[in-house]
Amino acid sequence: MDLQRIKEILKNEPSFRLKQAKKAILQDLIENWHDITSLPQDLRQKLEQNCPIAELETERTLTSKDSQTIKELFKLKDGSKIESVLMKHKDGRRTVCVSSQVGCAMGCRFCATGIAGFKRNLTSSEIIEQILFFARFLKKSREKISNVVFMGMGEPFLNYDNVLEAIRILNDKDGLNLGARHISISTCGITEGIKKLAEEKLQVNLAISLHAPNDELRLRLMPVTKKYPIEKILAAVDDYIEKTKRRVMFEYLMMDGVNDSEKEAEELVHLLKKPLYFVNLISFNPIGHCEFKPSPGWKIKKFKEILEKQGVDVTQRHRFGREIKAACGQLAGRK
Repeated sequence: MDLQRIKEILKNEPSFRLKQAKKAILQDLIENWHDITSLPQDLRQKLEQNCPIAELETERTLTSKDSQTIKELFKLKDGSKIESVLMKHKDGRRTVCVSSQVGCAMGCRFCATGIAGFKRNLTSSEIIEQILFFARFLKKSREKISNVVFMGMGEPFLNYDNVLEAIRILNDKDGLNLGARHISISTCGITEGIKKLAEEKLQVNLAISLHAPNDELRLRLMPVTKKYPIEKILAAVDDYIEKTKRRVMFEYLMMDGVNDSEKEAEELVHLLKKPLYFVNLISFNPIGHCEFKPSPGWKIKKFKEILEKQGVDVTQRHRFGREIKAACGQLAGRK
């Protein structure tokens, strides 16, 4: 589904034809041009031949034992592979975690995507089609997507224009009509992207992948720290908060014996005890032969208590999809 290509094909048609096509795809969730009876048959045939609605090929589906998490391996037109995840929350929310790149250039040592390396950016249509796939799936059980998070493969701010275009399609009342506050972007700290987002007048949620309370430790985990030290990231975040008045989440993977001691907790308090900051503690999800291990539950509990007692707003993420390698940091775009 290439929206730009659809516009080109319909450019000589009355303007309402494009609106009909977009409604059928983005709201009615039609999978085949021939099913869009509001369009003339010859036009449907032309669109089907030149711009198929569903261009992502599903290679493999994995479902967790509790059926709350579904991971899809997609094959793109050029043969590249990406993964996306649907998470079904007990409170009724339905969250789709989408990829923004094929692979990732950040090289974080705890992340399967980073270890696999970077191939290319996804187009806005390739991003949207991941969401449409799950929207069609949920429609069969009369459910809808409630949240979209850009926390899959890739660094969203290194594909800024396509990610923002996809968000505008998501948010558009004539598109998927998803509220901006139900859309989240996670970045490893690309300050240029944080600054640009602050100017967008979009009420999306911003998350920072932090994972360490100081540059020395963070550099061991995330090479990007060399270009974007914590002080620089926090300065951009503070500017973002000043302009948007929106809370910012700091994601913190809990890795046993690496970043989960009382010392690191105290450092984190000193760093993040600020208005509109909040911390999300995440149990590390092992990947392959990775040297890191998840922190035991008692350590996470103690770490959380230290933050809470000193006034840091903190939550703990519920585990999703670990058994099917659909959890945080596990997406690799391969079988």
